[in-house]
Amino acid sequence: MIAYLNGKLTHKSPAMVHVEVQGVGYEVQISLNTYSRIQGLENCKLLTFLHIKEDAHTLYGFFDEPERTMFLLLIGVSGIGATTARVMLSSLQPEDIQRAIAMENEKMLESIKGIGAKTAKRIILELKDKIKRNKDTGLQISAPANNTLQEDALIALVTLGIARNVAEQAIQKVLKTEPLLQDLEGLIKKALKSL
Repeated sequence: MIAYLNGKLTHKSPAMVHVEVQGVGYEVQISLNTYSRIQGLENCKLLTFLHIKEDAHTLYGFFDEPERTMFLLLIGVSGIGATTARVMLSSLQPEDIQRAIAMENEKMLESIKGIGAKTAKRIILELKDKIKRNKDTGLQISAPANNTLQEDALIALVTLGIARNVAEQAIQKVLKTEPLLQDLEGLIKKALKSL
């Protein structure tokens, strides 16, 4: 198990980073929450989770412990895989998911792409007691600035498992209604909600 990586960020995108640690480059899948926290950093420490499947070993990275804890809780729910958990953490902040579960707010969870009524109920049922024992975390997410806003948003959505043409249409729909939008995280979240 790899608990964390502490090194140089040699590549950053909204859904994936490369972290160089003593000459070895690790590809790490991240959420928008983590991406927004590492925007201005050249070096950082990412907490990690190594997800092992029959056909792949995927390393997921998190800026802080509350996000990693929420990810682990979510993938422990039957029917929620690592990809869905990452989409959830890209759509809502960890404390918002925690609050939605604690308050049994199914509608908030259903607002996330890929989460229907049955899944939202199952998440609440399986995690309600665990969440109520934890305290709210309170992340501060800064708005990232990027020149290739549409390209980065498209890469992030495709990496999250959305078909390229569907992702492009969602991004165009958001930018048509908000042509001055310059917030990458906001664009991706609004595109996810419009799907």
